Amino acid sequence: MKGWLFLVIAIVGEVIATSALKSSEGFTKLAPSAVVIIGYGIAFYFLSLVLKSIPVGVAYAVWSGLGVVIITAIAWLLHGQKLDAWGFVGMGLIIAAFLLARSPSWKS
Repeated sequence: MKGWLFLVIAIVGEVIATSALKSSEGFTKLAPSAVVIIGYGIAFYFLSLVLKSIPVGVAYAVWSGLGVVIITAIAWLLHGQKLDAWGFVGMGLIIAAFLLARSPSWKS
């Protein structure tokens, strides 16, 4: 269970860092650039802890999938990015894959 908590922390760090990446304007703005570096540092540190208890394939699939869903939702809600019905279907499939990855057959 601790591995899944660490995975959530890693995903949150990655999402914060990726969200700040646009604001950093190519690392020319100090504060957003610092958020990017710290966020990715947190993300990779916790991912390394995750890999002690969750298989790398499952961890990476969940990380990348949920990261895409959350970043897309943030872009849609806060930045006016267009998202059509197929985009919502795709995000739903990613969430379904996350739920399947948590099934007992994937546990190490």
